[in-house]
Amino acid sequence: MTFRLDGMETRPAQVCGGVRLVPLVREEPVPGLRLHRKVYDDPVPFVDVGDGTVYTSFIPHAFVATWSEHEHEHEQEPAACYGTRLLDRDAEPAPPRMAIRAVRRMARKTGGNRLRFLPLHLAVEGYLALHFGGPEIVWAEWSRRAVAKGLSPRCEETYLGLQVRGLEEALRVFEIHPGQCGVLVYVADALASAFVVPHPDDYRALHPTLIEDLYGELVYLYGRLKAPAGDLSAGIDGAGIRSLADLREAARRRQDEWAAFHDEVMAAQLFDDEGSSEFVHSLNGFELSRFLPSFGLRRENHIGESITDRAGRIAYLKTFRLSDAQVKRGFLLKTLAAHQWRLSAAATALGIGEDALAMRIERAGFGHLLRQDVLDHYKARTKARPVTRGRDRGRGT
Repeated sequence: MTFRLDGMETRPAQVCGGVRLVPLVREEPVPGLRLHRKVYDDPVPFVDVGDGTVYTSFIPHAFVATWSEHEHEHEQEPAACYGTRLLDRDAEPAPPRMAIRAVRRMARKTGGNRLRFLPLHLAVEGYLALHFGGPEIVWAEWSRRAVAKGLSPRCEETYLGLQVRGLEEALRVFEIHPGQCGVLVYVADALASAFVVPHPDDYRALHPTLIEDLYGELVYLYGRLKAPAGDLSAGIDGAGIRSLADLREAARRRQDEWAAFHDEVMAAQLFDDEGSSEFVHSLNGFELSRFLPSFGLRRENHIGESITDRAGRIAYLKTFRLSDAQVKRGFLLKTLAAHQWRLSAAATALGIGEDALAMRIERAGFGHLLRQDVLDHYKARTKARPVTRGRDRGRGT
């Protein structure tokens, strides 16, 4: 599959250490949509997702949440205390606290023509919610907890852009092109993320926020290893160059060749034709959606969110590359769900035994979904199986 964004062109990459930044330039801005950053100084926000459930993207140094005590009930406001304390209810004065501002839902209209959403959190929430309810059919192998709580709680580890070595410096020296509305970020030539906005002014305003985005384990490790970006530069053959016009034409051909190579090879797996997408919100002809990959093994898998116009053109895009472990967890859940959560059927589809599948489930962090006696039985079978050793052909017998 080839990377394509209608109305956008790939420009020559810029490299700083192990970070490669590929600019995306629009022929013309997407009319009718603008994006800007909203910074909430204080109080600390959390997201009310309904049914008494709260999503928090930043957790201060606090483990106790309480309500401020006011004379009137309608003045009650949520708050979090500094530090951690165990107190008898109403027996001691409450410790020092900070105010917390409630925000309803991950994406919410804040006016007639305004929509607030948390970048990348829609995409990550979609991945975390993958088959969140657990088994739809209660086979004997699954525990009571699997039936009652499913995959709750579900968590994944990500890294802040500031933790990806070299990224902050690369963004600081990055030259923003005229008409630039997006960028693809590579670390050691592994595609880390894509970021697209509708207008060049939006990109200039939001360019620094890339160091505040979420990045996966692979990207973080490549940054720590200081793995260099490959030399993909291509010189211009001086033969046949007789004038500045000839030189300009040769440079244009090299630019087109680079764009074709990037789109058809380097970014070819950003979008997954076999993946799925979910509509989230619509506003004035634009649709906000999030998407999941097919969780194919031994390939790139990106989750993300996008805003498209009536013609289906992408006005906004932000993606996150899943680590191999995250891909395996998604693939495992997808396989179990496709076979009605029956271990025997899923194991047959994977070409392995039920005991091997049970061990995969445990290694993926989902061992609590199986009954303990069933899991112990599969472990015992795995240990009891004789190990077959191949002949050492290098030494002979």
